[in-house]
Amino acid sequence: MIAAGLGAAGALAAAGAVAGSVLPGRARLVASGVCTAGVGAAGCAAGVGALGGEQWTGRLPELLPLAGTVWQVDALSGLFMAVAGAVVAAVAVYGIGYASGHGTLGLASRTAQAVLPLFALTLLLVPAAASVSTFLFVWEVMALSSLLLVLVEHRARAEVRTAGLWYAVMTHLGLVLLLAGFALFAARAGGEGFDALRAGAGELSPAVRGTVFVLTAAAFASKAGAVPLHAWLPRAHPEAPGPVSALMSAAMVNLGAYGIVRTGFDLLGGGPAWWWLGLMGVGGVSAVYGILQAAISSDVKRLLAYSTAENLGLVLVATGAAGLFAASGDQGLAALALAAGLLHVVNHAAFKALLFGAAGAVVRATGVRDLDRLGGLRPRMPVTAGLFAMGALGAVALPPGNGFVSEWLLLQSLIHGLEMPGVAVAIALPLAVGLVALSAGVAAAVFVKALGVGFFARPRSREAERAREAPPLMLSGLGLLAAGCAGLALVPGLLGPGLDRAVADAGLPGTGSVAGGALTVRLHDIATSLSPLWVALALTLAVLLATALPRILGGRRRRARLWDCGGGAPTPRMAYTATSFAEPLQRVFDDVLAPEQDVDVTHVRESAYLVERVRFRGRVPDRVEHRLYRPVLDGLARTGRAARRLAGGSVHVYLGYGFVGLLSLFVVLVVGW
Repeated sequence: MIAAGLGAAGALAAAGAVAGSVLPGRARLVASGVCTAGVGAAGCAAGVGALGGEQWTGRLPELLPLAGTVWQVDALSGLFMAVAGAVVAAVAVYGIGYASGHGTLGLASRTAQAVLPLFALTLLLVPAAASVSTFLFVWEVMALSSLLLVLVEHRARAEVRTAGLWYAVMTHLGLVLLLAGFALFAARAGGEGFDALRAGAGELSPAVRGTVFVLTAAAFASKAGAVPLHAWLPRAHPEAPGPVSALMSAAMVNLGAYGIVRTGFDLLGGGPAWWWLGLMGVGGVSAVYGILQAAISSDVKRLLAYSTAENLGLVLVATGAAGLFAASGDQGLAALALAAGLLHVVNHAAFKALLFGAAGAVVRATGVRDLDRLGGLRPRMPVTAGLFAMGALGAVALPPGNGFVSEWLLLQSLIHGLEMPGVAVAIALPLAVGLVALSAGVAAAVFVKALGVGFFARPRSREAERAREAPPLMLSGLGLLAAGCAGLALVPGLLGPGLDRAVADAGLPGTGSVAGGALTVRLHDIATSLSPLWVALALTLAVLLATALPRILGGRRRRARLWDCGGGAPTPRMAYTATSFAEPLQRVFDDVLAPEQDVDVTHVRESAYLVERVRFRGRVPDRVEHRLYRPVLDGLARTGRAARRLAGGSVHVYLGYGFVGLLSLFVVLVVGW
């Protein structure tokens, strides 16, 4: 089943690439979308087969010179393949409707339609790679194909070109770190196949093992959008077309978490506590910083991009906690924490693809991403509003949203880990519990803002007033994602056996820590259980009673106009904007966010005491980018300007440069010898 699924996915990707480059107009769009959906469905089937216990190993020696390619699919690979395949299939259906008749938004170009099936295929092949050369090859193809999709609209907007530049630089810096880490690992282990790496990991010195973990974890964390390596994420995701944003945020960033789990647990066989404490620290900072940036953002797609950094930060917290528990000898809690992280990967993929898809529908209908200019979309786009609300419920981690169960599992593992001995554990775990709770609380405010201001407030622009519901194909794709969210929210216990196999294949003992049937999630190691379906039914009953009782007991009611205090009917300018809604939260976290404000007062010419006009400008830049990357970029620019002086145009000078370089290289070789 796995081999057949991967083979079908590869064939469909090739057919989609050919169709996307040679067919005319509408036929190209439909053929590419159908082939991409087929790639996703085949990959999902292969992943489900692996989660069911099937394993597969294969070689394609002709694909790469010298080393060839090696493939292996186990339950851990299958989990990420199933998630990516499901997202690809739903987003491909959505993408056909998104691009149809609206090519200016980026998916009607010949290049995009040819590249999209290839990008979808790489999302499935990265978890299946089983050698260093195979992994790096597929990883780089994924990076380049996603970069092309981000740059589809580069002719229309300068912001797209800037986002593409940031993404290209950051992803290739990550590739350099990944190449260095795997090269060191393979050289010391005596082979580049993952089987050789596993066998040789125990012979490495602690310094080499630590270096390999730090280099590879940093590379994978940059792909996951972890702070401070997240700078590309809030730029590339908003500027990419809607379907591409959904694929990048719901499928591609997950592979960063996959790489950390595969390398840290499986290939290296675990490590000392400081590895995992560092990973927990990065994850906790990413979760809080990401959701705070989302809270003050008025760009709906940028808000969702920062929310991705928050959720992948929670996955890193879970992964770090699993490693910490394993290093301390508690295998049961380690398995539970890792299962929570993997389940959150699944949940985040479902609700974030749904949210980005709904946001893409709004952008397609209005051409506007600024929440301050939106509003009034609920009566104009009722289905899209309902789907966005469902995704938002999952993102705030409250029942009956699908994000609730995975964050509950994470908190259960962290709280029960407080009993473990050690100063580092006594400090790290309470901080982790507080950061997870803080991120969940702020996330509630973020999505109340996005949903309330964007959909329920009054329209603040003509574009919002003229909005129309998305086409049926777009809504069909979003409906598939919504069905996935509902299933994950109500019956997550069905994933228990698959999660247990994935945890076992990651290198931790499969203890059945998350088990149960369709109705209940039982945590065997800590004797706790939860029934999300009954929780959802109880909440639904409570809402119905709260709505019906006042009508039953209230007797007769009279309708009357609301007293307007003599000021007339309220206008859209009187309502909360996204910026004003976030202002109290911005004040609370002023030291973290460091907002910039400027007030320009113009006085009447005849009198300095009378004001003609007051102009207020405020923005909250990404502090990490502003304080960390901006000085580096300015320094590189100064170095480049200074280096221009070396290019005098004289051939004799250039020959002198070459002679000095060769002489320096000779001296280094002699000293080293």
